[in-house]
Amino acid sequence: MSRNKPRREAPQRPEKSEPRGRRSGGDVWIFGLHAVAAALANPERRPKRLLLTQEAFEALQGPLADSPHPIQPSPAERRDIEAVLGPSAVHQGAAMLCPPLPGAQIEDIPDSPADGGPKPKRAVVVALDQVTDPHNIGAVLRSAAAFGALAVVMPDRHAPEETGTIAKAACGALETVPLVRAPNFARALDALKAEGYWCVGLDGEADKTLAAQDLPDKLVLVLGAEGAGLRRLSREACDFAARLPIRPAMESLNVSNACAIALYELLA
Repeated sequence: MSRNKPRREAPQRPEKSEPRGRRSGGDVWIFGLHAVAAALANPERRPKRLLLTQEAFEALQGPLADSPHPIQPSPAERRDIEAVLGPSAVHQGAAMLCPPLPGAQIEDIPDSPADGGPKPKRAVVVALDQVTDPHNIGAVLRSAAAFGALAVVMPDRHAPEETGTIAKAACGALETVPLVRAPNFARALDALKAEGYWCVGLDGEADKTLAAQDLPDKLVLVLGAEGAGLRRLSREACDFAARLPIRPAMESLNVSNACAIALYELLA
């Protein structure tokens, strides 16, 4: 990082419709082969019910045998699963009922990815400023897992709860990437700064592209909702602003696509 950057004083720590039937008494229906397999492998899960078609049962033989959870699958037809989830859920013949995962905190963010893969060139946390589409949140989690981001932070309010749609779109990443729900988003950014992170906000009006910015080794990638972008307080909390070099024929990118491109630039 360039030595002539201004010094910053360390702060004090401080939509699409969902398939119906996704919740039962506060529990969550996880559906889809990859999502269910990852949930079966996660010791933090507490599965209560597992519905599998014969085809899904055969596909999940390995995860079932290796799972730390002694759960007996219930044979089901596709119509049985659709009666619980609704016809819009792409369940692939697998659905598991379980409580939501325990909430992660800023202090729970690891120093390196947990999967033992190649070490990324930076430590990066993704922060989503009022992104509300569960498909986008799931896709961001999937990109975070693919490129080695350490966690995803989002506001506790104005954001969807854990749902099967998020888990399905995340393709298993909900089980491996910490998802931190912050009561106060700006304070969460301050808490990350207190841990040595610098915040870069993705902004289509920024002077420099992400590749042209001289960025430090510990970063929070801050992404705003489509249309509204970053809120004022979130923008002011950022130490850097950067844009992606998209062509003028397209005004902007879907937030999950923008996140994937930015993480590739920062981590690959």
